[in-house]
Amino acid sequence: MSYKLRRSRIYVPGNVPRMLSTCALFGADVITLDLEDSVAPGQKVAARWLVAEALRDLDMGESELTVRINALDTPWGEDDVTTVVATGAVDGIYLPKAETPQQVVQLAGLLDQVEAEHDIDTKTAIVPLIESARGMIHAYDIALASDRIVALSFGGEDYTRDVGGEKTSTEEELAWPRQRLIAAAKAAGKQALDTVYSDVQDLEGLHRQAVKMRQLGFDGKAAIHPNQVDVIHRAFNPTKEETEHALAVMEAIRDAKAGGSGVASLGRKMIDKPVVERAQRTLMIARLGGLIDEEKIPDIVEDM
Repeated sequence: MSYKLRRSRIYVPGNVPRMLSTCALFGADVITLDLEDSVAPGQKVAARWLVAEALRDLDMGESELTVRINALDTPWGEDDVTTVVATGAVDGIYLPKAETPQQVVQLAGLLDQVEAEHDIDTKTAIVPLIESARGMIHAYDIALASDRIVALSFGGEDYTRDVGGEKTSTEEELAWPRQRLIAAAKAAGKQALDTVYSDVQDLEGLHRQAVKMRQLGFDGKAAIHPNQVDVIHRAFNPTKEETEHALAVMEAIRDAKAGGSGVASLGRKMIDKPVVERAQRTLMIARLGGLIDEEKIPDIVEDM
């Protein structure tokens, strides 16, 4: 699957028609219609049908459209999958409480079945939500369990409860699981997506934390309020300085190749493979995010 921006992902409760009808206006890279935590047990079935109708009837804009189902070992999980995927409008499924590769294999098999039954020729992506100690220990194996997986996502609130920890303002208790999830995702060639920032009023705090998460290696962060989306985008977008440096790196490589040299340098520093890969990734995000015109990117950037 080709690279997609997943800087922001906003949860939309599946049992709130007003939010379902307006979520395309939020401008998030990913919309996640939620059938799990935000829906009470007595409303699960009704929410499933509301989400299915929304998928069939509403224009969700250019956002990647996903659904967080209930876990497959609950009374609702399998029916969630068969109902929403049958609409042919779902880009991806978020699998909650992912703890073993077998859970992913089960979901992938169910997706194979539903897609075949309804002549759906696109492959529905899977994003496991890692929300427990057991899931974190098995994160790398989970990431490799299916070629449908495009990312691993961290659930910080549930993880803290699972290990008997206490959520603090510094979130030091989440440092290890975050870094482990990043390592597992990137070792498997997948994106890593961070958990929500629960204080919807503290946009400055959200921005500081999101910048730090990007520096750690995360590719995006979940949101629970529309006001958080633009803040997250600013944090995960390359800065002007980063974009200009990436352009300079790629131009230096182009000039070196044009001059018949196999070695490129920028100023007094040699340009090695990690620098090239970082520059390519920076320009890819800048291009997909509309921060830079395609024609400004040197022709040498062929693998973006």
